[in-house]
Amino acid sequence: MKLGISSYSLYSAMKAGEMSILDVMEWVAEQGGEHIEIVPNLGFTLEDGGLVSEIREKAREVGLDISNYAIGANFITETEAKFQAEIERVKNEVDIANQLGVKLMRHDVAWRPIRETSIQQFESDLPKLVRACREIADYAAQYGITTSIENHGYYVQASDRVQSLINHVDRPNFKTTLDVGNFMCADEDSVSAVKKNISYSSMVHIKDFYLRSTHPGEGWLETISGNYLRGAIIGHGDINMREVIGVVKNSGYDGYLSVEFEGMEECKHACKISLDNVRRIWNEI
Repeated sequence: MKLGISSYSLYSAMKAGEMSILDVMEWVAEQGGEHIEIVPNLGFTLEDGGLVSEIREKAREVGLDISNYAIGANFITETEAKFQAEIERVKNEVDIANQLGVKLMRHDVAWRPIRETSIQQFESDLPKLVRACREIADYAAQYGITTSIENHGYYVQASDRVQSLINHVDRPNFKTTLDVGNFMCADEDSVSAVKKNISYSSMVHIKDFYLRSTHPGEGWLETISGNYLRGAIIGHGDINMREVIGVVKNSGYDGYLSVEFEGMEECKHACKISLDNVRRIWNEI
């Protein structure tokens, strides 16, 4: 197992101009992180090819793996032409992933508003999503890259829907970036959902949430069934983190664990505590 941080966790510092992505990488290494997950468009972009080279060089300099490249995508389009254009755009991102030297890449697949997230709608859209994911996975295979879907975005978030897409795509290099907290957005218990999907995972995000049944005010997001979540420092929230991490460890998973923080606390302090807590819990199990 290698423990590190998603660059997304330090988005607020990058957005404020306090840190660049290269500063983030140096900071992660200083905290004892072993890898960095690169999430562009949240504080930086990789449109400039020179930054790709700088990221690779910084990773070598500070001794970090670049674990995963994570991008957005949506194959629910108005026309076939737009559908094909989105596939081609994601293939171009696969090329960037290869330039970064990663062997793991997460791309989103679909987004719909909560009112349109029924199982009937999912089953109707599934063939189109399968087509896109197969084509991209087959393209990524030339580089030895495993592509994945993360359980987020409400629509393809529940563990069974993630499994369904993976099984229909039926490619050895298409798996899931498993976020232990995000199942709560679909009102699933994290422990149960992680047990169901850990065998499908190529990458694991460790995230924590506070959970409330009524709206507490500003800073909370609504789940599919009308509960409310707020990002938490890992180990401070309402997820049974010790049991969740135990499920991951006891499954035999030996890949990257990525701290993903999206709470209201100052991000560097929160990420440091989160990283320390995950490392301590893993070692104690």
